Amino acid sequence: MHPKFSSHSTIHRRSVLLSAAYGSLVMAGVANEQEQTTIPGIHDAIEGFVKRKEIAGAITMVVNKDRVLHLDSVGYADLENNRALTPENLFWIASMSKPVTAMCVMILVDEGLLSLQDPISKYLPQMRHLKNEAGEFINVSLLQTLNHTCGMRELQAPYGDTSLAQAADKYAKLPVQFEPGSKWQYSQTGINTAARIVEVVSQMSFDTFLQKRLCEPLGLSDTGFYLSDLQQQRLAKSYTRTPEGELKESPIFLLAGKQPTDQNRLPAANGGLFSTARDYGRLCQLLLNGGSWQGKRILSEQSVKKLGDPTTGDLPTGFTPGNSWGVGCCVVRDPQGPTSMLSAGTFGHGGAYGTQAWIDPVKGRAYLLFVQRANFPNADASEIRIAFQKLASHNA
Repeated sequence: MHPKFSSHSTIHRRSVLLSAAYGSLVMAGVANEQEQTTIPGIHDAIEGFVKRKEIAGAITMVVNKDRVLHLDSVGYADLENNRALTPENLFWIASMSKPVTAMCVMILVDEGLLSLQDPISKYLPQMRHLKNEAGEFINVSLLQTLNHTCGMRELQAPYGDTSLAQAADKYAKLPVQFEPGSKWQYSQTGINTAARIVEVVSQMSFDTFLQKRLCEPLGLSDTGFYLSDLQQQRLAKSYTRTPEGELKESPIFLLAGKQPTDQNRLPAANGGLFSTARDYGRLCQLLLNGGSWQGKRILSEQSVKKLGDPTTGDLPTGFTPGNSWGVGCCVVRDPQGPTSMLSAGTFGHGGAYGTQAWIDPVKGRAYLLFVQRANFPNADASEIRIAFQKLASHNA
């Protein structure tokens, strides 16, 4: 047995120290700052998953529009070096990048520079050559790239390019798989195409647009596609759970063998972001506040509403039952199973390595779970997510 999992008391003593160290921390700049508290039961529940070696550690967070209701750390950022997990650690948030990409699109929609109904060929001339398998020309709308109904194919080596421009040229040469709008099929290509359109319209690289138009106004200092050397030191390690029940360090596959600090890779809008729970929590607070933050209007209320309005009708979607899709976001239409404790209309996204963030506009809260496990059978339906959200929604 790994010494870090050898006793309940070891984890408990570390967790008490972490709670003492961070018990008075609040998200910088939130209105009505108050002493941060923890919700009863969450710490012990997450500690159980750490003891059973389901995960190395987790950050749990609950916010409303004004303040942090819960922030807690359990376990380890680095098992081999006995490094405890704290709210200062960064995580690869994978597909939780998709709602952020959608926010960037909606900023330009608010400014009248884009329409969700526009054909993507209006901004990307190479997309005029999109065809289906029969050789017929196909039109794809910007909305269809963001709600996974575009039918565009994935590249065999999706992260080998160094720019979204290069990737988009390749996307345009692949036959569309089905009539756009007729089927829901999760699409990395679609999201990256939307990000390329942001680049063309704004005349900025997507990572620069994100920093200037979203991160800087919100004070998100730890969110981005490329890490500094100091940020990389705070990156929580990712783990795979082996058939023998052990945790083995696992690479971040999206990096395709490169380092998080390497900027010679495309800003993968579909899943390339790194962030902290605090940074992403503030993004959730922006949405709970209807698109404004401390008097600064980032998104219109209408655009925030569009993110969480179902756009896929009765098409079956992923990744748990009862969902639809909005603009870059999964939307809970009929709460059940892993979403049974959430209100209808809750929207958000999960990530490949288990991170989760869900905004419940009815209860006025957002629930964030930050973990780094590579091989959940379905991260959106993990027992950890279910246990956390049950306790958080019932006790917050």
